[in-house]
Amino acid sequence: MASEIGPGEFFPVVGVGPHDRPWPEGDQFDPELLENGDRRNVLDHYRYWKVEAIVADLDTKRHPLQIAIENWQHDLNIGSVVRTANAFNVSFVHIVGKRDWNRRGAMVTDKYLHVLHHPTVADFALWCRENQTPIIGIDNLPVSVQLENYPLPEKCVLFFGQEGAGMSDEAVDICEVVLAIQQYGSTRSMNASAAGAIAMYAWAMAHLNPQLPQ
Repeated sequence: MASEIGPGEFFPVVGVGPHDRPWPEGDQFDPELLENGDRRNVLDHYRYWKVEAIVADLDTKRHPLQIAIENWQHDLNIGSVVRTANAFNVSFVHIVGKRDWNRRGAMVTDKYLHVLHHPTVADFALWCRENQTPIIGIDNLPVSVQLENYPLPEKCVLFFGQEGAGMSDEAVDICEVVLAIQQYGSTRSMNASAAGAIAMYAWAMAHLNPQLPQ
């Protein structure tokens, strides 16, 4: 579906328009969305659903994977990592450092996740110890082990550092292990959002056994 914005010019229309009557029945449906249309980036299954209803349904099938990101410089990549975390339906996203983080790249997907804030690395480490969650760092460092050869635990939190600076020394110290993604070109590192997508997919391949369509 597309709408005309000028002679011969069109842009795609996201989502669906108002629902035909009679409307579907159920507490999960949002009357305003049914009336005006649902332009959100959600699965067809969740069209016209209230946000809280979508979250409740996702909560019944969250994965034990968690994501943590250091936030000291309002890094733009944080939002992109969060959006990928939503795609993998992680159980928690941890923001370590400043409470306010750059949500632009998240494209509102954080509404469907459980986001926890930890003001310091030490606070985050304490939470993980109390909840028996091993911390796996993702960064290209001299101490790193190759991600491709490491058996990721089913329950764990993947910890990402700042774009450019990478993980802080304090963050590295609390990790059970730091994993690096094998690269084959000239650049020393890839951006945090790309690394996050690769690491989460590696976890999914180990524990979810996704089946490709035939």
